[in-house]
Amino acid sequence: MNGRVADSTGNWVDNFAPGWTRPYLRLARLDRPIGSWLLLMPCWWSTALASIAARDSFPNIPHIVLFFIGAFAMRGAGCTWNDIVDRDLDARVERTRSRPIPAGQVSVQQAAAFLIAQALIGLAVLIQFNTFTIATGIASLAIVVVYPFMKRITYWPQIVLGLAFSWGALMGWTAAFGRLDPPALILYAGSIAWVIGYDTIYAHQDREDDALIGIKSTALLFGERTKPILSVFFAAAVLLIGWSAYLVGAGQVFWLALAAFAAHLAWQVRRFEIGNPDLCLALFKSNRDAGLILFAGLILAGLSL
Repeated sequence: MNGRVADSTGNWVDNFAPGWTRPYLRLARLDRPIGSWLLLMPCWWSTALASIAARDSFPNIPHIVLFFIGAFAMRGAGCTWNDIVDRDLDARVERTRSRPIPAGQVSVQQAAAFLIAQALIGLAVLIQFNTFTIATGIASLAIVVVYPFMKRITYWPQIVLGLAFSWGALMGWTAAFGRLDPPALILYAGSIAWVIGYDTIYAHQDREDDALIGIKSTALLFGERTKPILSVFFAAAVLLIGWSAYLVGAGQVFWLALAAFAAHLAWQVRRFEIGNPDLCLALFKSNRDAGLILFAGLILAGLSL
């Protein structure tokens, strides 16, 4: 029951969590919270962008807290669903065969019950917002449900992941205004480009196993061309996010933060090595810092209004 997941060792779950909870915490990826942070970043960006548009000096704190809780709950639910759907594939990939379901630590029925519990936490968070935001949040579930199947039918599952992981770029705005406007939609597009870039880096860890078992990804599609294509997606992310901030009148402080964000993405492209899975994982994880840089810039831009 206490076996560790191959790509996640030495974390608080392994070291401190009660033994019976560990498979469930691993299903929710709480041993690897980077995905929750990456899901959270567009939520926080959007909340801060909305505060600038409203000419508030600081983002809505209750919304910041609610999005934090919701991101961790819904990322856990999404990962649990992904593990249920992918349990046979995970058993055939070296990095994922020790996940709780293929390793026999949790049954499919137990995982499904845990999925429902996490979804209920997400629902409890969602109903704290206005009606338009509730409807927007519920609409995202369709993308979450179909995502695990995309890697079986298209070399572009990262686009679908981008649609799901960037949804918060809409939510922060709708929570503030009860509607969708161009700045939020453009921020959403920029975030999708960012997600495609960083998840392509992540997918290079499994490139060889994926090719053997017939799983598709942009890592396999791009191959040796990954570096220049990453540059295109990351450049699109910077330009689109900058456009959204321009539309709300973000000041000079934001542009300095955007330049730092762009420099971080350029550093990732420069460091990237197609055959170095450890480096791919480290670069992928560094996107939390990139996202926080941008969020800090949006906060400072609001304070400087």
